[in-house]
Amino acid sequence: MYFCTTITIRIILTIITMTKLSVNINKIATLRNARGGNVPNVLNAAINCQLFGAEGITVHPRPDGRHIRYNDVLEIKPLITTEFNIEGYPSAEFITLVLSVKPDQVTLVPDPHDAITSNAGWDTLKYRIFLTEIVSEFRKEGIRTSLFIDTEQVNIENAALTGTDRIELYTEPYASGFNNNAVEAVKPFIKAAWIARETGLGINAGHDLNLENLKYFHQSIPWVDEVSIGHALISDALYLGLENTIQMYKRQLA
Repeated sequence: MYFCTTITIRIILTIITMTKLSVNINKIATLRNARGGNVPNVLNAAINCQLFGAEGITVHPRPDGRHIRYNDVLEIKPLITTEFNIEGYPSAEFITLVLSVKPDQVTLVPDPHDAITSNAGWDTLKYRIFLTEIVSEFRKEGIRTSLFIDTEQVNIENAALTGTDRIELYTEPYASGFNNNAVEAVKPFIKAAWIARETGLGINAGHDLNLENLKYFHQSIPWVDEVSIGHALISDALYLGLENTIQMYKRQLA
């Protein structure tokens, strides 16, 4: 049932769903912070990503402020009209920030405070009550919620029980296995996407997606609502230019 991926179904799902590209601008802030001052300008970067065709801007402020800072988040919101997604661990300070900014979407991740990058999804069975309370608080304010999780069925099913609107599939295992065997690498994600769809969850995806592996992932799961890409896209932009790079990534989702 979960692998019912005929050509007809793929065409229908592609027609009814346009996968959005949300650009994570954390790495631009990392570069700024390395030197101090305001170069490169993070606010201008957010505006330009929108101007160049990104359907979303993602930020992930962390307590140590090593890249995007809380004041950046507050300043970006009134400058953009595209979708604004704030990622982070739901600490008291983070929750206060989100409720103040009221982004279009908040993505909850289980990162410890010193994590270099997100490297695991929620154990939604263990933390279901905790997440349910936080999701409820955000939904009361009209903020769409997404939980960062792996492909395990139990985590998807318990994510649905929290009341979240979407999940974000942690795609590092897919990216790691793509060059060796793309078919096998994507298989757990196809299954997970069908389970999520049957439980009424929207689907986002992110982590290590790039110009080499994004198209195949999207072709395999064309009903993904959104992909969030930062490190690879910003790195490519150093060589290819930001506008050209955003357009190249968007073509992988066409």
